[in-house]
Amino acid sequence: MKKADVLALVLKTIKSSMLYKSLKNKKFFLALLPFVWLVLFCAIPFSMVFRMSFTSAVFGIPPYSEIFQWSSDNIIKIAFNIQNYLVVIKDSYYIESFINSVILSIITVFACSTLGLIMAYGIFCVSAHLRPTLLLLISLSFWTSFLIRVYSWINMLSAHGIVNNFLIKIGLIDEPIKFIGNYYIVCIGFIFCYLPLMILPIYASLEKIDKSCVESAWNLGCGIYKTFWTLIIPMSISGLKTGCLLVGTASLAEFVIPELLGGPDSLTFGRVLWTEFFTNLDWPMTCSLSVSMIVVFSAFFLLCKEEKIRQ
Repeated sequence: MKKADVLALVLKTIKSSMLYKSLKNKKFFLALLPFVWLVLFCAIPFSMVFRMSFTSAVFGIPPYSEIFQWSSDNIIKIAFNIQNYLVVIKDSYYIESFINSVILSIITVFACSTLGLIMAYGIFCVSAHLRPTLLLLISLSFWTSFLIRVYSWINMLSAHGIVNNFLIKIGLIDEPIKFIGNYYIVCIGFIFCYLPLMILPIYASLEKIDKSCVESAWNLGCGIYKTFWTLIIPMSISGLKTGCLLVGTASLAEFVIPELLGGPDSLTFGRVLWTEFFTNLDWPMTCSLSVSMIVVFSAFFLLCKEEKIRQ
């Protein structure tokens, strides 16, 4: 066989391959963009954090040792430090902070899902020309800084804040009430800041519902509450799941709200991460805590998915 024939056969094979056809298709590049984004901004940073979690904290720049080290006789030494993960499992300080964050996150998700369903359903029931205005009012909180929203609660609930001054002025109390510095106000801060993340996905699901279905339910004898439980909630379950995921993950490792509204005893996972990273400069321990949290919740979601598939 001549070289020209071999070359023609190779070119024909390449052109008939799936990869060549995919590269010629413009949709292939559009589908490739999310994967590139995940690799660059998720997979690579997580691999760096995962590698750093097996190092040891040292005094220097950067403040951690290297896993692979060259010795004086040109021998590569591999030093994996698993002590950080053992400390995470055994130390009650980290376990307590993790449990507190999970409890706060569950309470926040439950409260936001309840309020979010009611508010999203209310927006769904109003006339079409009022919906954009109501959605704009809900989105207004994102137009201001997150810190300003948290400091607004401090301004209202501090010892000399608006609420205490008003209660003293009308004679209900004689001295200021200590509102700030406990888990209750931290939960309120979570709900206030993350409620829009629940309302918007639920409303996006409700918007797809044909109003004639709701009217048919009413005509068939279903009241408001029965229609809400048997029709609205099942048809908005996808938005509810998305909102729960957004609110749960955002509140789980939150640092600003517990730091500003909580007291010294308000121990949360986000505050522990901040202390280990910026105060103690223990980057390996911080990475170990982060990886442990990711592994625990990834395993939880996988188990839930597997259970759903079995059902």
